[in-house]
Amino acid sequence: MHPAPLLQACTDLLALVLKFDHPADAVVGRFFREHRSLGPRERATLTESVYNVLRKKQYFEHLAPSGSGSKARRLAVLGFHGEREFLFGALNDQEKTWFNACAQVRPDELMDRHRHNLPDWLADRLKKEVGDDFWPLAQSLAEPGTLDLRVNPFKAKREDVVKELARNSVRAVPTPYSPWGLRVAEKTNLTRLDAFVRGDFEVQDEGSQLLALLVDAHRGEMVVDFCAGAGGKTLALGAAMRSTGRLYAFDTSAHRLDALKPRLARSGLSNVHPVAISHERDERIKRLAGKIDRVLIDAPCSGLGTLRRNPDLKWRQTPEVVAQMAALQLLIIQSASRLLKPGGRLVYATCSLLEEENEQVARQFSDQNPDFEALDVAGILDALKVPQAQSLSRGGEAGASQLRLWPHRHKVDGFFAAVWQKKPA
Repeated sequence: MHPAPLLQACTDLLALVLKFDHPADAVVGRFFREHRSLGPRERATLTESVYNVLRKKQYFEHLAPSGSGSKARRLAVLGFHGEREFLFGALNDQEKTWFNACAQVRPDELMDRHRHNLPDWLADRLKKEVGDDFWPLAQSLAEPGTLDLRVNPFKAKREDVVKELARNSVRAVPTPYSPWGLRVAEKTNLTRLDAFVRGDFEVQDEGSQLLALLVDAHRGEMVVDFCAGAGGKTLALGAAMRSTGRLYAFDTSAHRLDALKPRLARSGLSNVHPVAISHERDERIKRLAGKIDRVLIDAPCSGLGTLRRNPDLKWRQTPEVVAQMAALQLLIIQSASRLLKPGGRLVYATCSLLEEENEQVARQFSDQNPDFEALDVAGILDALKVPQAQSLSRGGEAGASQLRLWPHRHKVDGFFAAVWQKKPA
């Protein structure tokens, strides 16, 4: 496609995304379905350009007023993913002069908000959370996420998958923490590969893999993935159980559970039972009360730990939404905890960076449920032979550490997890 129509398509798509009435990935997907003439290269350029603007929105908005054309066009020019010479084929002389002037702006001359590209309320909270680590964290959140895979140990060995990927010109190395993980050097279409079709691996961030590892599910157990979504962690749990026992995948969205079906078919697992529930107090949950060995709750949350992949979230979330989420999270964990038998393990997790959704919720649950004992996450990971287990956690209540993963420290999405064991009756 020539530069001018490609830049116009980018402008049109960006104008839709910046309404923030739907998730960016959904808007981009719908745009591509409506513009089927766009080839793979054009779609990749548009996607990267839009996400570049979302990551650096405040910086680009600072530069945009001195340009010409619509605001969406000016932002599309600043965020365009491609060669400068190609872009200039779509610009007039005034735009070229403006673009060159923007390129001369020095980061150290900018206000903080134009450097960290976060809404003020979120920047303030993260500064309180991490102190001197704020700027490294902000920088990491403005970068694309890594492409991580989880090898399916029920079907394949990690070293064999590495070799097969290499034969297909895909370079992958073991992730530093997860025993199932691989990190792919360059983003590529992996769904075409035979190893993917066979179910030998799934795309899954290493941090998400560690949540499933914390559950430490065993053969023959009764296990519940309480907020299963599309089932990434469900599949990891099922493989750890060697397709034995019974694994329930609960979610309030039947649509999300439908996305699990093709993944489940590839995985080779036969012990997974997807169940759409109406709410956290569904009658089907009550029938399992006191019968379950392990429960994982990857709770609905603000998602602010995934900003590397979903940068639109920082512009769509608000402090009010975070507070609503925290209240819902406590309700969910209270309900899910009733499933456990004495001696059972409960894992509460979020992909949020904020204490309000993490440590505060965990603390409230412990205060309200003296029949649950907090377990030390670092000790669990160390027993599972996870390297540098202490670096993945920080102190929680009563000396029991909790999982805290940070993009700038661990090169994964931001995750939190706390673990409890139900005391004997």
